[in-house]
Amino acid sequence: MNAIEFILAGMLAAATPFLLAALGELVAERAGVLNLGVEGLMALGAVLAFIIVYHGGGHFLGFIVAGLGSAALSLLFALVTLGFRANQVAAGLAIGILGQGLSALFGKTYESLTVKGLPKLALPALSELPVIGGLFIQDVVVWISLAATLALWAILAYTKLGLIVRAVGENPKAAHAIGYSVISVRILVIAFGGAMAGFAGAYAAVVYTPLWADGMIAGRGWIAIALVVFGTWLTGRIFLGACLFGAVSLMGLAAQATGLDVPSQLLSSLPYLVTIIVLGIISADRRLLKLNGVASLGEPFER
Repeated sequence: MNAIEFILAGMLAAATPFLLAALGELVAERAGVLNLGVEGLMALGAVLAFIIVYHGGGHFLGFIVAGLGSAALSLLFALVTLGFRANQVAAGLAIGILGQGLSALFGKTYESLTVKGLPKLALPALSELPVIGGLFIQDVVVWISLAATLALWAILAYTKLGLIVRAVGENPKAAHAIGYSVISVRILVIAFGGAMAGFAGAYAAVVYTPLWADGMIAGRGWIAIALVVFGTWLTGRIFLGACLFGAVSLMGLAAQATGLDVPSQLLSSLPYLVTIIVLGIISADRRLLKLNGVASLGEPFER
């Protein structure tokens, strides 16, 4: 397998933690909520899933517990920001730090332990194609993530539920005036975003790299938040961005495998360098950001 085949084969799996967390953050931001605690929510979901799977609970139960645990922590963020109208940026950072602290506490006795991952599922015929065949050999969570991306795009674009979420984000006072509960909608999207972050952390800990190590999320939550801006709040662009960052995260391994004489620290920093460059390019186009941006993002709602 050459470097290109290696990157294509692993790109979707590497992109899945970014994609799941970014989709949850997308829905929250579409409703006007900016949650910067994604990193901590992912870390909490990761350790909860690992503990469940390590003790024989199975991957399905591990993902459920991870989603519920991270959703519960995100509801604390909802209480502070929606109930007490605290600053969303400060509250999100605090929740992120709390989540990382809890993950370090719960995972202390599981440091460096491993669990069994999930088997790969190949699509007939397509998986036999030269060069790109590896794209069609993925675990079940990757396939579910792709289906969830398509479903979320359709819900936000073509359903009444999606219209309500977008209305709450664009003009919460107008949405309230026609009878929709802005606070209830925002609580639900915050819980959804927390659950998706928990699923993303669970995938990272029990499927993608099935072991526990403190700090294993390693900035994926921050990249997921950046992906929402990178994708200008559009589901399709966020998916493409996740694939890009997944591919970039594998380039370091591919370069080392080919014997390229580049410091490993530089290769490990590639995803973060790409994040900075891409955000700089996107931010320069104010028209694009204004066209797809959310009008009330980060602003508290007052009746």
